[in-house]
Amino acid sequence: MTKATSSDISATHVWLVMMKAHRTLQRHAVRSIEALDMCLSDFAILELLLHKGPQKVNEIGRRIDLTSGAITTAVDRLAARKLVERVLEPNDRRARIVRLTRQGRSRISEVFAVHTTAMGRAAGALTKSERATLVQLLKKLGTTAEARLTKGMDDHD
Repeated sequence: MTKATSSDISATHVWLVMMKAHRTLQRHAVRSIEALDMCLSDFAILELLLHKGPQKVNEIGRRIDLTSGAITTAVDRLAARKLVERVLEPNDRRARIVRLTRQGRSRISEVFAVHTTAMGRAAGALTKSERATLVQLLKKLGTTAEARLTKGMDDHD
């Protein structure tokens, strides 16, 4: 196997570079969040509720990729800390909606602001224009890769 060069533009090399960058950024994110007395799954739930509003429990799990057991445990933990509350879904009395409490909104707003600063430092090597281009390209890559998965297309077709 030969060592990849900076001119290697194969899809495999792109994936490896993205994976390594993701691991490093993930370590920055976890360090930032845990320093604020919060775990990553709790942060993800609270951030989702902050930016997307109240959500059904199963929808939260789907959007942040947690199993039903894990999401229930996490929501229980956040409810015990009085950061979220469960309310009945008006259109489906069997379903529960999770929403931020006033205390939860305050806490995630504070944590998110500090985390945003930390992640800004982690990505500081990129200009705003480079970040915009990167976001655009990653969305394009993710969307097309997801479409191939959904259609059942892979390299073995």
